[in-house]
Amino acid sequence: GLDLVGLQLHIAAGGALDPEPPPPRGHSIEVRLYAEDPARDWQPQSGTVHEFAVPVDTARFSGLHESGIRVDSGIVDGSVVGVHYDPMLAKIISWAPDRTRAARMLAAAVAGMRLHGLHTNRDLLVNVLRHPAFLAGDTDTAFFDVHGLASLAAPLASAEAEALSALAAALADAAANRAATPVAIAVPSGWRNLPSGPQSKRYRGVHATHTVRYRLTRTGLLTELDGIDTDGLGLVTHTPDRVVLDRGGLRREFAVARYGETVHVDSSLGPVRLEHLPRFTDPAAQLVTGSLLAPMPGSVIRLGAEAGDTVTAGQPVLWLEAMKMEHTVTAPTAGTLTELNVDVGAQVAVGAVLAVVTPATDPSGEQT
Repeated sequence: GLDLVGLQLHIAAGGALDPEPPPPRGHSIEVRLYAEDPARDWQPQSGTVHEFAVPVDTARFSGLHESGIRVDSGIVDGSVVGVHYDPMLAKIISWAPDRTRAARMLAAAVAGMRLHGLHTNRDLLVNVLRHPAFLAGDTDTAFFDVHGLASLAAPLASAEAEALSALAAALADAAANRAATPVAIAVPSGWRNLPSGPQSKRYRGVHATHTVRYRLTRTGLLTELDGIDTDGLGLVTHTPDRVVLDRGGLRREFAVARYGETVHVDSSLGPVRLEHLPRFTDPAAQLVTGSLLAPMPGSVIRLGAEAGDTVTAGQPVLWLEAMKMEHTVTAPTAGTLTELNVDVGAQVAVGAVLAVVTPATDPSGEQT
């Protein structure tokens, strides 16, 4: 119970140290939340953390004296994660009397976090914590190879959960549009004085691009979701940030947050990130075939080819560095490097067009 200064005075006065350390008590597990995408070769991510909240009582930078969760975080709402430092965002620790309870408690806390704005390794952490082999203590350095990184890094939300989240996003958007309409002229979203087709919105998720068709009628919600059975699906309430759906008597709440065209939907089905797609695409925004996009924000550290060079499929064109990691950008196909838009030292944003490879053609004019 002595602090460091007290311990030094105790020893200086001739006191002895306890011969044995205190006995272990309970089990503790720590996970480290990183701004990286394990499913894409651990690519580091950067950007703004719009919201970071663990929806359970937690201790912060202090010890746990009973079962619970501790969060040691270097980020808060609004923090900007740059490309020049280690991508670790937080350490999240659980303590419980037994290991299984510690793992399940930690998995629930990490899965239920409101974490908006960045791709992270959250899904990987939760899937590992819930894996039967991990719970059995059957772990070693080959865990990812044995059980498959692709499976362990799979999204927590299923394809159906993502589709329902897209429906919630569309209904929340309709409520937001109605709330923004002056009261004197407010009418239901999509209202017509003649029969008309359903409202339609499109969202791109991890599993698929979802087309949501819906109508809000006097008798309730009529909706269509690609590949999803919507029989018995009803709407309880919808506001700009909260939607409650009923399915066979089971009510499910969806929390919806919008940041530009990005929509985060949190529910018990798992966290979902969607990109709202416009109804009409600007032709000028279309990418040229063969465009090489920056897979992460970073700095160009060297070039492997010059404009006008002939390249082969898979040939390195340039190298990027970010967050102490190096990533090779390769030619997607054989052809000619017709554009090279960067030089060594250039700072690039994720999704920037770095170069363009025009595919090679045979004498008949067909691409090879």
